[in-house]
Amino acid sequence: MSAANAVGQMMLKHRHGPKRAQLVTQHDIKLELDVRCQRLIEKQLRQAFPQVAVLGEEGVSGASDAGYRWVVDPIDGTVNFTYGIPHACVSIALQGRAARPTASTYPDGFDTLVGVVYDPFCNEMWTAIRGQPARLNGRVIRVSTRRKLAEAIVSIGFAKSRETIDATLPYFNELVYRIRKVRMMGAAAIALAYVATGRFDAYIERGISLWDIAAGGLIVECAGGEFWRRRVGEGQVYRMIATNGLLRRSLRVPDGTPPRK
Repeated sequence: MSAANAVGQMMLKHRHGPKRAQLVTQHDIKLELDVRCQRLIEKQLRQAFPQVAVLGEEGVSGASDAGYRWVVDPIDGTVNFTYGIPHACVSIALQGRAARPTASTYPDGFDTLVGVVYDPFCNEMWTAIRGQPARLNGRVIRVSTRRKLAEAIVSIGFAKSRETIDATLPYFNELVYRIRKVRMMGAAAIALAYVATGRFDAYIERGISLWDIAAGGLIVECAGGEFWRRRVGEGQVYRMIATNGLLRRSLRVPDGTPPRK
């Protein structure tokens, strides 16, 4: 938590200042501050856990055969942060190689053991340890109890590529008429944390990276929700649906086609 808090304070310090971009594409921005924030996280984590590898949005360090790894997104919601929208966070997860793979094990054999998501703008820190309740600022949280899709608030992300946008639009166009509200807020880890807290009933995205979902996915599970994902290709990109566990039949569509009415 101290590493997440340190990066959060750095984000607050630079929220109103100029931001230097390292890479700009049509649907994404990478900042020089992203790299600095990941280096700060790595420094703090390596001081305490020198044998644990780091897999992050801004690079990989440590032994490839390590039994444990930190999965880090130093600034999730970089476009929001760049534009001065105070909706971004730090996401840090600890994963370990599974002795016996389960439904929660990722395709490369790792389980998420600890998850931390910190929104410095709202001073909200979500934490989870596998097998224990999820918490927000130390208080136990639970997913919502809504069962009717017509009453649900669902967050949808459109990822970054033309392919994922084209695949998501038909789903969005049908779903929007069947739920209470759609929210597109631009920070995956916070969207997952909002599902865990009962603010959202579900979050759906096609083409999301492991470091965006590793911590938040565990937090959803520890809050009593369901976190379904499937890897796309051979890398660390996933399709995912997180719900309160009561809307699965309405929203969980493994082949990616829109749900039927």
